[in-house]
Amino acid sequence: MYHIDCRDQLERVFLRLGHAETDEQLQNIISKFLPPVLLKLSSTQEGVRKKVMELLVHLNKRIKSRPKIQLPIETLLVQYQDPAAVSFVTNFTIIYVKMGYPRLPVEKQCELAPTLLTAMEGKPQPQQDSLMHLLIPTLFHMKYPVESSKSASPFNLAEKPKTVQLLLDFMLDVLLMPYGYVLNESQSRQNSSSAQGSSSNSGGSSGIPQPPPGMSFYAAKRVIGDNPWTPEQLEQCKLGIVKFIEAEQVPELEAVLHLVIASSDTRHSVATAADLELKSKQSLIDWNNPAIINKMYKVYLGDIPLKTKEGAVLKPELKRDPVSTRVKLKIVPHLLRSRQAAETFPANIQVVYDGLFGTNTNSKLRTLSLQFVHHICITCPEIKIKPLGPMLLNGLTKLINEYKEDPKLLSMAYSAVGKLSSRMPHLFTKDIALVQQLFEALCKEEPETRLAIQEALSMMVGAYSTLEGAQRTLMEALVASYLIKPEVQVRQVAVKFASTVFPSDHIPSRYLLLLAAGDPREEVHGEAQRVLRCLPGKNRKESASKQMPSFPEMVYYIQEKASHRMKTPAKYMTGTTVLPFNPAAFGEIVLYLRMCLAHSAGVVPTSQSLADMQDHAPAIGRYIRTLMSGNQATSSSSSSKSGETNPVQIYIGLLQQLLAGVGGLPVMYCLLEAVSVYPEKLATKFVDKTEWIKSLMNSSKEEMRELAALFYSVVVSTVSGNELKLMIEQLIKTTKNNHSPEIQHGSVLALGFTIGRYLAKKKMRMAEQQDLETNADFLPEQEELIQSATETIGSFLDSTSPLLAIAACTALGEIGRNGPLPIPSEGSGFTKQHLVESLLNRIPSSKETNKMKERAIQTLGYFPVGDGDFPHQKLLLQGLMDSVEAKQIELQFTIGEAITSAAIGTSSVAARDAWLVTEEEYSPPAGAKVNDVVPWVLDVILNKHITSPNPHVRQAACIWLLSLVRKLSTHREVKSHLKEIQSAFVSVLSENDELSQDVASKGLGLVYELGNEQDQQELVSTLVETLMTGKRIKHEVSGETVVFQGGGLGKTPDGQGLSTYKELCSLASDLSQPDLVYKFMNLANHHAMWNSRKGAAFGFNVIATKAGEQLAPFLPQLVPRLYRYQFDPNLGIRQAMTSIWNALVTDKTTVDKYLKEILQDLIKNLTSSMWRVRESSCLALNDLLRGRPLDDIIDKLPEIWETLFRVQDDIKESVRKAAELALKTLSKVCVKMCDPAKGAAGQRTIAALLPCLLDKGMMSPVTEVRALSINTLVKISKSAGAMLKPHAPKLIPALLESLSVLEPQVLNYLSLRATDQEKAAMDSARLSAAKSSPMMETINMCLQYLDVSVLGELVPRLCELIRSGVGLGTKGGCASVIVSLTTQCPQDLTPYSGKLMSALLSGLTDRNSVIQKSCAFAMGHLVRTSRDSSTEKLLQKLNSWYMEKDEPIYKTSCALTIHAIGRYSPDVLKNHAKEVLPLAFLGMHEISDEEKSEKEECNLWTEVWQENVPGSFGGIRLYLQELIAITQKALQSQSWKMKAQGAIAMASIAKQTSSLVPPYLGMILTALLQGLAGRTWAGKEELLKAIACVVTACSEELEKPVPNQPSTNEILQAVLKECCKENPKYKIVAISCAGDVLKATKEDRFQEFSDIVIPLIKKNSPESIGVRTTKNEDENEKEKELQLESLLGAFESLGKAWPRNMETQRCYRQELCKLMCERLKLSTWKVQLGVLQSMNAFFRGLMLLEEEHADPEALTEILLETCKSITYSLESKQWESLTSECRTLLIESLATMETDSRPELKEKASLLKKTLENLE
Repeated sequence: MYHIDCRDQLERVFLRLGHAETDEQLQNIISKFLPPVLLKLSSTQEGVRKKVMELLVHLNKRIKSRPKIQLPIETLLVQYQDPAAVSFVTNFTIIYVKMGYPRLPVEKQCELAPTLLTAMEGKPQPQQDSLMHLLIPTLFHMKYPVESSKSASPFNLAEKPKTVQLLLDFMLDVLLMPYGYVLNESQSRQNSSSAQGSSSNSGGSSGIPQPPPGMSFYAAKRVIGDNPWTPEQLEQCKLGIVKFIEAEQVPELEAVLHLVIASSDTRHSVATAADLELKSKQSLIDWNNPAIINKMYKVYLGDIPLKTKEGAVLKPELKRDPVSTRVKLKIVPHLLRSRQAAETFPANIQVVYDGLFGTNTNSKLRTLSLQFVHHICITCPEIKIKPLGPMLLNGLTKLINEYKEDPKLLSMAYSAVGKLSSRMPHLFTKDIALVQQLFEALCKEEPETRLAIQEALSMMVGAYSTLEGAQRTLMEALVASYLIKPEVQVRQVAVKFASTVFPSDHIPSRYLLLLAAGDPREEVHGEAQRVLRCLPGKNRKESASKQMPSFPEMVYYIQEKASHRMKTPAKYMTGTTVLPFNPAAFGEIVLYLRMCLAHSAGVVPTSQSLADMQDHAPAIGRYIRTLMSGNQATSSSSSSKSGETNPVQIYIGLLQQLLAGVGGLPVMYCLLEAVSVYPEKLATKFVDKTEWIKSLMNSSKEEMRELAALFYSVVVSTVSGNELKLMIEQLIKTTKNNHSPEIQHGSVLALGFTIGRYLAKKKMRMAEQQDLETNADFLPEQEELIQSATETIGSFLDSTSPLLAIAACTALGEIGRNGPLPIPSEGSGFTKQHLVESLLNRIPSSKETNKMKERAIQTLGYFPVGDGDFPHQKLLLQGLMDSVEAKQIELQFTIGEAITSAAIGTSSVAARDAWLVTEEEYSPPAGAKVNDVVPWVLDVILNKHITSPNPHVRQAACIWLLSLVRKLSTHREVKSHLKEIQSAFVSVLSENDELSQDVASKGLGLVYELGNEQDQQELVSTLVETLMTGKRIKHEVSGETVVFQGGGLGKTPDGQGLSTYKELCSLASDLSQPDLVYKFMNLANHHAMWNSRKGAAFGFNVIATKAGEQLAPFLPQLVPRLYRYQFDPNLGIRQAMTSIWNALVTDKTTVDKYLKEILQDLIKNLTSSMWRVRESSCLALNDLLRGRPLDDIIDKLPEIWETLFRVQDDIKESVRKAAELALKTLSKVCVKMCDPAKGAAGQRTIAALLPCLLDKGMMSPVTEVRALSINTLVKISKSAGAMLKPHAPKLIPALLESLSVLEPQVLNYLSLRATDQEKAAMDSARLSAAKSSPMMETINMCLQYLDVSVLGELVPRLCELIRSGVGLGTKGGCASVIVSLTTQCPQDLTPYSGKLMSALLSGLTDRNSVIQKSCAFAMGHLVRTSRDSSTEKLLQKLNSWYMEKDEPIYKTSCALTIHAIGRYSPDVLKNHAKEVLPLAFLGMHEISDEEKSEKEECNLWTEVWQENVPGSFGGIRLYLQELIAITQKALQSQSWKMKAQGAIAMASIAKQTSSLVPPYLGMILTALLQGLAGRTWAGKEELLKAIACVVTACSEELEKPVPNQPSTNEILQAVLKECCKENPKYKIVAISCAGDVLKATKEDRFQEFSDIVIPLIKKNSPESIGVRTTKNEDENEKEKELQLESLLGAFESLGKAWPRNMETQRCYRQELCKLMCERLKLSTWKVQLGVLQSMNAFFRGLMLLEEEHADPEALTEILLETCKSITYSLESKQWESLTSECRTLLIESLATMETDSRPELKEKASLLKKTLENLE
C-alpha cells in the first residue's frame, strides 16, 4: 500500500515538474521536493528507487541547462549529515550539494562554509575531497573578525583536529598546484590494471602520468576535481588560503609550511601576501620545532622510495615528487634559521646534495646549499656531525673539482672546507693530498677565490699539528715547495703551515721559516720573523712548550744547506762575494743561531738589544768552552759529514762570511761576542786577518767602528813582543797621520782598547807573580810606547771633531779602568790632574753634547778603579758632585754610577772583564790597594747636598744616594748610616717634582730591606711619624735659592707633594702593619725614568715583584682601598695607586671576588668628610657597577641610590658631577637588572628599588635627582613589565603625586593670577601635559598588569589621593587612572567602585573647573563597573545637590557628571532614566545669567534629555509623573531661582502636552498657585507665565470639576491678586497673565480687571509722565521704557479680557472706546499699534454688532468716536513706518465692519480700508 502511495507521490512530483514553465516555478518545486525525493532512495522497493532515478535524470537535464536555478543546499547538507542516512542517499545528496553550492550567491556560500567542514567528519575520502573542493574557493570571500578570539571565529576548528589535518593537506596541494596544469589521464586508464601487478618491481610509475612537482598523482587529481578551476580561480583560492591562515583559523605551527610554499608562488599577489604574513610571524615561529622542519624536508625531498614501516611500498599514485626549484629556493633560507634543521639526519645531507648536484639545480640554489653546509658546520653538535663529515667533505671536493663557473660559489665552497676542518680535524689529518690540492688551487684560481682558499688553508692548519714520521716529512716537502712559489698568498700560507704544523724545535721547518724571513714581501717575512723571534717564555709552563733546536744541530743543518745552495742557482751574488742566502735571510739565520746558542747555554734568548745580549756573554762563554773542549763534537747528529769542524767554528765562519759580504751591526756583535768569550782559542785565528778587521774599523757607522775596534783589541791582545809593538806603532801612526775622521776614530778606539787590555793583562800577571822582570811581555820600551800612545790619545781630547773627542775620552776611560794611567800625576803637559780638570770642565759646559758628557763622567769614575794610588780622587768626586745642572736627570744617574765607582775605587765591579765575569760573580783581586772614601762621600751628600737650597741639587743628591745604597748595599758605612739615609730620603719625598719623590720612595724601600729587625722597627716608626705629621726639613733661603722651579708654580707649597705617601702610609697603618708602606713605595712605580736603560739598571721590577708577593696576604683589606684610590682626583696618588694595583692584582676576577667588600668601602666613603674621597668613591662606583652581574648585591642597591642622591647635592661641583655619572650608570644597570628574563633576581631588584626611588628620589628637593629617579622608573617599568604588578599599589600613587610635585611652581602662580577663561585654558593644557608625561606613561604601563590581587591595596590609596591630593596634575591623573581601570579590569573593579565613587564626589565639587570635568569624566566611566545600589546612591546625591544646594559649582558638577554618564555609560543611564531624565528636564530650563557657563550647562542637560527620550513630547508623556514631582519640588524650594526654574519647566510641560489630564493638571496648578502666594521675588514672573501657559493649554479640562484641581475661579482670584502688586515689572507680567487666563477661560472679570488696569493706563498717560523730571536722564529713560511697556501690556490685556457678556459690555463699552480713541490720538506709534490691536479685539468681541443685541445709537456713538481717531492716525505720516503686520490687523478690523448691516458703518469702514490699502 505504502509504495503505491510513494509512486503516486513521485508521479505527482513528475507532473509538477512538467508543468513548471519558468525558472522560478522550477526552482520552487525543486527546493520543496528534492530532499524528500532523495530520501525515497532508501526505499526497499526496486520500483520506487527506479522511479526516483528516472525523476532525477529528468531533473538533471533541466538543471544543467539552467545555471541560475538554486538548489536547497542547506536542507541537503542537513540531510547529508544525518547519521541515520543510508550511504545510497548520501552519495546522491552530495552530487546535488556539489551541483548547487557553487550556484549560491557569495554571501550564502560564506555562511554555509563552516557547515561544509562539519559535514566532512567521518565521510569517505573522495566525498571529503569534494567538500573541500567546494570550500576552498569560498575562503577568498570570508570575513574574519578583527580580534581573533576563539568564540568569534567562523570556523570552530579547535575541536576538530582530524578535519584540520585533512584541510591543511588539501590546502598544501592547492598551493603547490601550478597554474594551467592539465592532468592527462587518457593513456593511463587501460594499463592501470596491469600496472597494479608489476608495481613492486617497476615502482608502478608506468601507467601514471607525471604529476606536478611536489605533488602525487592522487593529490593533483583531487585538486583538479570534477570541474577544474581556471588559473584566475586558482589564484583566488590560493589567496583565500593565505587569508585563512592570516586570520589564525589554524594553529600557526601547522601553517608555516603553507606560507613558505605560497611565498614561492608564480603569481605576485599570492607570493606578496604570504611573504608579508611570514615576515610578521617571523619572531613568533620557533624554527627549531622538529614538526615544522620535518614537514619542510618532506615537501622539499618528496617521497624518497624508502620502505615504510609495514614493509609495503607506497602506492605509486600516492608517491610525491620533490618540489620545483622555485619552492626549494624559498625553503632553504628558513632551514638556515634553524638549529634543528642542521641536526636532522639524513634529510640535511639529502638537501645539500640535491642543491649542489640535483638535476634541476641552479646557481642560486647552489649558493643557498653551500650556506646550509656552513650552517651545519657551525651549529650541528659534535655527536650529530660525526657521520656527516665525510659526506660533506666528499660533496665539497666534488663541487670544487667539477664546478668552475661562478668564483663566488667556489669561494664559499672553499671556506666551507675550512670550517669543516676546524670542526672535524680528524677527517683531514690523514689527507695531505687535500692540502696539496688547495695549495695548487691557490696558485691557479681567480684572485676573488684566492682569499677564500687562503682562509680555508689557514683554518686547516690545526688539523695537521700532530703529524708523525713519513706524513710529517711529506708535509715538509710540500711546504718547502710552496714557499718558493711566485704568488704571495701561497707563500704566506706556507709560512703559516711551517710555523704551526711543526713543533718549535723542529729544525727543517725552522730552516724554511728562516728562508721565508728573507722574502721580499712584508706579509711573508713579517710573519716568519714574528714566529722565529717569539722567545721561550719566562715561566716554566711556557718554556716547556717553546723549545728551540740545539745549537750544534741547527748549525750543522744550516751549514749543510748552505754548502748545497752554493752549488745551485739559489745562491746570492753581491759585488764580488757569493752568499748561500740572501742578506735578509742570512741575517735572520745568524740571529736565530745566536738565540739557539743562548738557549743551549741556559739563558733566555733575546735578539732585541745588544746590551741585553752582552749581559749573557759569560754564560755563553762557558757553553762555548764546553763545546770547544770537544766532548760534544762527536755526539752531534751529522758528525759523520762534518765531525772535523766544531759547531762554534762553523758559526764563526758563517758570521765572517756574512760580515764580509754584507756587514751589519748584530752580525759584528755576534762575532765579537764569540771571540771575546774565549779569546785564547778563538781570537788567535784572526791574527792574520787584522787588515780585514781594520777595514771594518773604517766603516761608515760609528757603532760598527766601535765594535770592530773592540774586536781588534781582543785579537791583538793575544800577541806579544815585537808583533804587539808593531801593531801599536802602526795604530799610533794611523791615528796621527790619517786625515779621514772615520779611520782616526777607529784607530783611537782600537789604541785605547788595546792598551786597556794590555794593562789588564799586566795587572793579572802582577797578582799572580810579583816578579815582573822575567816577563818579556812588559819591557821598559813597551812602557814608553804605551805612554806615548796614551799621550797621543790625550791629544785628541781637545779635537774640534766631537766624534774624535768622545773616542779619546772613551779610550782613556778604558785605559784608566784597567790600570794606572801611564802619565805623570802633576806638573806641566798631559798629566792626571790636567786630565781630571779638563774632563770636569766639560760636564757643565753647554758646548758639549750629552754623549760627550756621559763619556766624560764615566771616564772620571773609572780612574780610581784602575789606580789604587790615584792622587786626585777627592778632587774628582767633589768636581762630579758640584757639576749639577737643571733637567739633566739621565746625567745624574750616570754621575751616581761614577761616584759609586770612584768612591770605592779598586774594589768596584767596573774593574772586571765584562765578557767573562758577571757583576754578581766578581770579587776584587786580593792584592789590590784599597782606596775607599765612602764615609767621606756619604757625609758630603747627606750634610751638604741633600739639604741644599737648590732643588736640582737635592734631586741629584737623592739620585746619587740611591745609587750608593743600591750598589753598595753590603758596605758597612751604608749599613751604619741607615737612619740618616732614611731621613734624607724622607726629606726629598715632599719635593714638588715627581721624579725626586719617586727616587726617594724607592730609596726608602731599599734602606728598609738593608736593616736588621730592630733597625727596621725604628725606621718604620720614624717614617710613619714624619709622613703623618708632615714635619719637613726647612731649607735655608739664600741668594741663589730657586724658589720655584720650572713647573713648580701653581702647585701647593704645603707639602701637597706628600699626599701620595701619606695615603700609602695610612693604607699601611689601616692594615696595622706600618712597615708595608715600604712595599707600597716600591710598587708605586709611575715614573717613565724606570723604564729607561739607566733606570732599569736598578732592577726595581724585581724588588716590586717581591713586594707584591709579600703583600698578597693583605689583598682582602687592600683591594677595596686600592680600587677607590685608582680614581683619586689627585694625579700623583692616582698614578701611584694604579701602579700598586697593577702590581698586586694580576687576576682578572679579583674585583668580582671582593665585590661586596669594595662596595661596602665605597658606600661608607661616599659621605666622607673629604671631598677628594667622596669624588673618588663616586667615580669608583661608576666603574664598579659597569658590566658586572650584581645579583649578590641587590640588597645594597637602595643604600647606594640614597647615598648618591645625597652626594648629588654636594657643595663641590666636581663631586656633584662624579655623583651624576655614577647615578646614570647605576640607573642603566638597574634597568637591565629589572628585565623579566632575570627571573627572581629581577623581582628582588624591583622590590628593593621602588621604595627608594619613590620615597627618596622623586620627593627629593634636588631637581636632577628627581629627574633621574623618574627617568629610571619609566625605564624600569618599560623593561620590567608584568613584574611591576605586586608593586603597583605603591608605585601608581607615588607617580600620581609626582605629577604635581614635578610641575614647575610658576604654573601654579600664573594659574592663580589668571582670569577664569585663561585659567581654564591654561589648566587644561597643564593637565594634558601631565597626562603625556613620562610618569603617566609609567602608570599606564603598570595598569596593564593589574588584577584583583592588587586592587584591594591600590584603591584606598587612590581614594585618599583624590580626596587629599594637592595639585591639578595629581587629581587629573587619578581620574585618568580610574578611567583606565574601568577598561582594563571592569569585573575586578566592581567591589571597589563604591569607594572610588565617593572619592570622586569630593572632586566633583572642586573649585577648579578642569579637575571637576576630569572627575565627572571618570564618574561617567566608573558607573559602568559599579553596583546598581551605588549608582542609585550617586544619582540621589546628585539630585539632592541640584535641588538643594545654591552654589553654582554643585549644579555644574551635576550637569557634567550626568552628561558624562550619558555619553560613556548610556546603558546605565537608561536603567536609571526615571531618576536622571526628570532632573535633566528641569536642568534644561535653568535661567541663564549673563555669564555663559550656565548656558553650557543647559546645553549639556538638553543633550542628555534629547539623547534619551523618544522625542520631547513623547519623553514628557513617558515621565510625566516624575517630571511633575520634580517641578513641584522645585517650586517648593527655598531658592527663588529654583522656584522660577520649576515654573518654566512646568510651563514647558504644559506647552508641549497640548492638554494635561487629571490628576496631573490639578497637581501642577496647585503647585503653581501655592508658589504664587507670598511676597514678590526675582523670577516670580515665571510662575505667572507658567499659569498662563497651563490654563491656555488646558482650558477645556479646567471646565470639568475634578477633586484636588483648583477651579477657574480660584486661579483667577490668585492671578488678579498678583496684579495688584506694587513692583511695576512684575505687575506688567501679572496683568498680561490675567489677560491670557481671562481670554482662555472666557470668564467675565472685567470689572475687577479694569479697576486695576485703567488707572494704570491713566497714570502712564503722557500728561502724567511729563511731571517727574527730577531724576537723572538714565533713570528717566528706564522709567519711560517701563511706562511704555505697561501701557502696551495694559491695552493688550484689556483686549484679551473683553468679555462676551452683554451686561458688562454695556457698562464699559463707552468708557473703553473713549479711552482707546484718546490714546490713539495722543500716543507714540508703538502705543497706537497696541491700541489698534486692542480695538481689533474689542470690535471682534463687541456684541452690539450682532443682530440680537443691536443698539444703533450706542453703536453709532462708538463708531463715530472710533473713526475719527482712526482717520487721525492714518493721516499721521508715521503710519507708513508701521509694520505690514499692523496694517493687516487694521484692514482685518475694518473688513469686519464692512460686513455690518448698518450702512453708515459700512461706508466709513470701506473708506478707511481703501486708504490703508492705497498706502500699501
